[in-house]
Amino acid sequence: MSETTDPDEIMAGDIAPGDEEASDTEETSVVSYLIGLGLATVLTGVSFYICRSTLVWQPSLPVALAVLAVAQMGVHLAFFLHITTGPDNVNNVMALAFGVLIVLLIMTGSLWIMSHLNHNMMPMAQIMQMQR
Repeated sequence: MSETTDPDEIMAGDIAPGDEEASDTEETSVVSYLIGLGLATVLTGVSFYICRSTLVWQPSLPVALAVLAVAQMGVHLAFFLHITTGPDNVNNVMALAFGVLIVLLIMTGSLWIMSHLNHNMMPMAQIMQMQR
């Protein structure tokens, strides 16, 4: 029983996380990047267009922009960062989820601290009287 390290004899599914499969050619990679670039450009253009037009009801404009931003994040993750739900991308998905968790913790903590500081701050009239 001899073990081989010949790349031709290694099974197609036996690749390390983050490594690209050998079946991807340079042409399909370029096509994937161009599709992602096109989608990202269209989503950016639509964002600017709906801000300048009356296509979207003005009070719902932040929601529409948030939806377009999430869609653009999905395009970037799928087409440029190649984040998929395949078994070979578990480490990438876990690292992304951890990064999102840390950002959410920092944002939530900062907003919480600022809210409590604002609530506990002396009114401006009293501050002005103390300076006289």
